[in-house]
Amino acid sequence: MGGVGTSDRSGVHASIDAVWRLEAARIIAGLARMVHDIGLAEELAQDALVAALEQWPESGVPDNPGAWLMAVGKRRAIDRLRRRQRLEHRLEEIGRDLETRPAPEPDVPDDDHIEDDVLRLVFTACHPVLSTQARVALTLRMLGGLTTGEIARAFLTSESTVAQRIVRAKRTLTDAGVPFEVPEGPDRAARLSSVLEVIYLIFNEGYTATAGSDWVRTDLCQDALRLGRILAELAPGEPEVHGLVALMEIQASRTRARIGPSGEPVPLPEQDRGLWDRLLIHRGFAALLRAKALGEPLGPYVLQAAIAASHAQARTAEDTDWTQIASLYEVLASVAPSPVVDLNRAVAVGRAHGPARGLELVDTLVDEPSLRGYHLLPSVRGDLLARLGRTAEARAEFERAAELTHNEPERRALLDRAAALG
Repeated sequence: MGGVGTSDRSGVHASIDAVWRLEAARIIAGLARMVHDIGLAEELAQDALVAALEQWPESGVPDNPGAWLMAVGKRRAIDRLRRRQRLEHRLEEIGRDLETRPAPEPDVPDDDHIEDDVLRLVFTACHPVLSTQARVALTLRMLGGLTTGEIARAFLTSESTVAQRIVRAKRTLTDAGVPFEVPEGPDRAARLSSVLEVIYLIFNEGYTATAGSDWVRTDLCQDALRLGRILAELAPGEPEVHGLVALMEIQASRTRARIGPSGEPVPLPEQDRGLWDRLLIHRGFAALLRAKALGEPLGPYVLQAAIAASHAQARTAEDTDWTQIASLYEVLASVAPSPVVDLNRAVAVGRAHGPARGLELVDTLVDEPSLRGYHLLPSVRGDLLARLGRTAEARAEFERAAELTHNEPERRALLDRAAALG
């Protein structure tokens, strides 16, 4: 392509940003395989990005921008290794190997090992040696292509805090000697659980923001969905991966219906199901079928996806098969027991068998230490009490739930429910 005028520079920068989000994971993963250091790989990838920002406004965006960035990153790796002659002999061997291997032409994709490299990057960024917050930040940076500023805004924290988490995470991986590999056997199962947890945590923060002025963070939902879809392509034989993708696709289908005209939350029974995205529902059902076709015992994400599918199959709220959903929650509670699962099961039982039955289950959770400060416990209890006609108690529960939530639209909605009762 030829050069571009000054007026087109902003368009080139937008193209660079889009390319980086799509290609960052592959570039960092490919470089990490060469230098065996995830932190150094990111530095080299960032160097390539800077080169693009300097050159593309003059030369134009190349036909294959991902391959161009990878080629520049490889050349920078060779230069870096040449300057570090005093390091271990292993690095010298890597440098010689890179020198003898011809770099790909900028317009020719280097597809060798790309899928394996990205999968290694996923498992490295989500290693259990890191804290959950560090895993989330590193995953969004390495795999999502987000800047520290974007991650900070997504999780309502400072950019310096995010930057420190990422730096510490990379140092921790290096100090712990975490290999850049996909683990096998029990280690792989344990690490996969961590990977899925991080992706679902990102999605949940977007689906129902824990704090701030927005009820839904669509950008985070989309980032999590993209990461889940990538992982499903890289690990097609893992049913829980397909289960998580199915769960996120189906839940994301309700986004437009979950927000009212003033940004207020719209509960599931009151949503206009005509606003549900049928394409996402179809994709979710397909992912769920892929998970079940693998023939393994149903895991927690597959079971949650089955629950979401039950909701999606109902044309109206009244058509919902709450008995089936309650049964699925009972199975989920046996596979992945937790007080939150028990609380959701109580909601389903309350719908299937009446609010009194649901309240009995909720009351067994009132003294559960892990649910202290969890606003959905009094919120669910308030709903069941209201349906039983115990309005004064219900109003007190909704007011308590409003005090506990840090999300402003949700707080207003809970106070409105309390006010409506008296």
